[in-house]
Amino acid sequence: MTDRYASFVQSGAGRALVKRLGLPDPPRLRRHRPGDPLLPGPALLGAAADGRLAGQVGELLAAAGVELREPTAGTDARFGALVYDATGITDSTELRQLYDFFHPVARSVTPSGRVIVLGAPPAECDTPRAATAQRALEGLTRSIGKEFGRGITAQLVRVGAEADEGTRVSLDATLRFLLSGRSAYVSGQVIRIGTGAAAAPADWDRPLDGQVVLVTGAARGIGAALTRVLARDGAQVVALDVPAAGDALAAVANEAGGSAVQLDLTAPDAPTRLAGHLADRYGRVDAIVHNAGITRDKTLGRMDADRWDQVIDVNLSSQERINDELLARELIPTGGRIVAVSSIAGIAGNRGQTNYATSKAGVIGLVDSLAPALCERGISVNAVAPGFIETRLTARIPLVIREAGRRMNSMAQGGLPLDVAETIGWLTWPASGAVNGNVVRVCGQSLLGA
Repeated sequence: MTDRYASFVQSGAGRALVKRLGLPDPPRLRRHRPGDPLLPGPALLGAAADGRLAGQVGELLAAAGVELREPTAGTDARFGALVYDATGITDSTELRQLYDFFHPVARSVTPSGRVIVLGAPPAECDTPRAATAQRALEGLTRSIGKEFGRGITAQLVRVGAEADEGTRVSLDATLRFLLSGRSAYVSGQVIRIGTGAAAAPADWDRPLDGQVVLVTGAARGIGAALTRVLARDGAQVVALDVPAAGDALAAVANEAGGSAVQLDLTAPDAPTRLAGHLADRYGRVDAIVHNAGITRDKTLGRMDADRWDQVIDVNLSSQERINDELLARELIPTGGRIVAVSSIAGIAGNRGQTNYATSKAGVIGLVDSLAPALCERGISVNAVAPGFIETRLTARIPLVIREAGRRMNSMAQGGLPLDVAETIGWLTWPASGAVNGNVVRVCGQSLLGA
């Protein structure tokens, strides 16, 4: 679906009109292309006193080919990223260090640049004052994401003090994702990295080499984009969708060099049939992406029971049944990953979508409940929550509502299925195994929701 307003803004006449009238100004976003460097310019790395991550982060960024700069008063340099280790801030009076770092360079970030603040989980802090100061970092990063503009994103990455090799590898993977064009439509997020099974790839351009990844709802939209991204990154993709989508599914699977499975996930025998297929053909499944979903919109007072039941069953209950079967048969190995697709509607709610919002909030509940339980088995569970994404479904939304959905975010535009796919792809990497229990919004920092 074409965003004609964004296309007009990129023209000479459009830019002049936008500037004169103060209209929304959608920036041209930097998206990932294989072979691209992580950043279009050097990164400025700073740290609060007693920060525990700056040294490690500097090593990881240098190994990833990022040119590092130290803070220099009065510099006229332009930066592709600002990275700050705030783990040493243990009192609200020390928050001034954030101002001292960011204020001189706030206007020095290149378009589509990146801002990353590294913090500690408040629950792990030794004192209430330290927890208070660390919680304050969320306000900083979310405000930067809304202030800096020009496609610049800002994130807070919380890294637990009880670190292991998996923590280091997943920090590396997370930095590579957030600094790159893969994260073009992700901003204002808080990402937690703990401990867990994580393995760095031999080639970061193919982080899924040798991995078997199941994608449900793969025939169209986000599922089709995801299948292509996973294949590009080296995965053997098992693409699943309902039999009615068989032709489209076969085309997607063939393009990705994967296999197609036609299956209605709500069928009583679907979990056992799927588990049997995976066991017989692959012997395991390294990552599962629960992408299949439907909408049956009506206000609650006008909604019949079938609309309610269908949405809950496809979007939530079928995921639980499949997880249960695959886990019971131990088809998900140590280091496995489960990624579910929620929605901004599951966070903020949406008129006329009580069934859909309920199911997508339930997906967040699934992550919250499974993540600590499966961590003991070395399996991570995360979710993505897309906002306004340009698909055939959003194309049907009335014009005024559609334009509001596009503009009500820090990017002033809708996202692409590719943006959701890239985020899911990062969560399926073996190197992301210590990223666990997160719900990452892919919404351009929507003004709706938390």
